[in-house]
Amino acid sequence: MDVPTVDEIRALHVKHAPNDEAFRLVFTHCEIVWRIAERLIAAAGCDVDAGLVRAGCLLHDIGVYRLYDAEGRLDRPNYLRHGLLGHELLAEEGYPDVLCRFCSCHTGVGLTKEDVLRQGLPLPPADYLAVTPEERLVMYADTFHSKSTPPRFNSPDACAAYLRRFGEDKVAAFRALGAAFGEPRLDDLSATYGHALV
Repeated sequence: MDVPTVDEIRALHVKHAPNDEAFRLVFTHCEIVWRIAERLIAAAGCDVDAGLVRAGCLLHDIGVYRLYDAEGRLDRPNYLRHGLLGHELLAEEGYPDVLCRFCSCHTGVGLTKEDVLRQGLPLPPADYLAVTPEERLVMYADTFHSKSTPPRFNSPDACAAYLRRFGEDKVAAFRALGAAFGEPRLDDLSATYGHALV
């Protein structure tokens, strides 16, 4: 499989972004997630395909663009669908499933069919779980940065506190990812991007 280059992925973002503001928000977040994953790979000596992780990080949130309406407003009530929408977008662009899955399998620390049914989530009942080491690393790195208004970096404690709302099993899953991949240094990234670290 040919892994797309950074320039090819950036062009795909430009093609699908509804406006410059959405592009800057989503693509910058994706770049930050890659920078976090890159640090985790270097520190933990992870046995992963770094090129595939880079592509997964840069593509994982591309489905957010499909949630903007013609006036540029984001459909926040259906935001959880962005992963599935990204999977569909990449499939339509001819990308293989190994890349599409970075979109549909990165939310939180994974969504099970039971999560979808119990919480009444706006998704088809199915498991949306990171399986490969590359998928798990992208999902984990993503937890440390939020596209909130304003965007922010999340400390491990902040990540765990957020996930606790969905059950202690989610916190345990996050801690297991931390044991596998380590904890990234975020203070200098926070200063570089001007996003608070909470």
